[in-house]
Amino acid sequence: MTVRHYLLLTVGLLVLLTGTFVAVEAAGFELLTDPTPAMGRMPLAAAAAIGVTLLVVDVVLPVPSSVVMVLHGALFGALAGAALSLAGAVGATVVGYLLGRGGAPLVARVAPPAEQDRAAALLGRWGPLAIVVTRPLPLLAETTAIVAGTTRALTVTRVALWAAVGALAPAVAYAVAGASAAGGADLPLVFAAVLALAGVTWLVGRRPRSPHPTTPAPPTSHSPQPRT
Repeated sequence: MTVRHYLLLTVGLLVLLTGTFVAVEAAGFELLTDPTPAMGRMPLAAAAAIGVTLLVVDVVLPVPSSVVMVLHGALFGALAGAALSLAGAVGATVVGYLLGRGGAPLVARVAPPAEQDRAAALLGRWGPLAIVVTRPLPLLAETTAIVAGTTRALTVTRVALWAAVGALAPAVAYAVAGASAAGGADLPLVFAAVLALAGVTWLVGRRPRSPHPTTPAPPTSHSPQPRT
């Protein structure tokens, strides 16, 4: 697909995910609107499993992922809470990638091979940075993962590794906020810090690299000698 096709696909996915979010909010499902009361009543093992599962299905359902990550910190402490949140965030990216990969045959039918190769090269260049930067961002993280799966640019292993890089700082920050006495009161501040970090990462990743200086090669023994 061309860049225009990918932009249309991205917009379509954002609209679909936003519609799902509005529908779930209107229905009032407790686990998908505020899982704090339900998870707080569960045994810790069940709360851990539910928390990670919620983060994984966030790729298709409007889960309040930041609330779940803060709750992980409150229930399990900063270290274990961050580990649970990291596992769930990476799992969501992998699931989104696999969903996109499942739709690849449809993409192959509507896009010529040359356009697919061009798009794959573009995503291969910017894909890792896009996954890192969007991982803390609602809707964009899921959309980026699905779009990445529609090309041959990134393997599932690379996607998982870059997702871990992008999710590490938010997972730690939210877990620390949950483990602290303030708890959810710090949530807006932590979210703002995560957004700022994502912006800095994007700017650093886009900075042009200076070319390496080249030195002229020494003359070889076969070079012609000037006549005297």
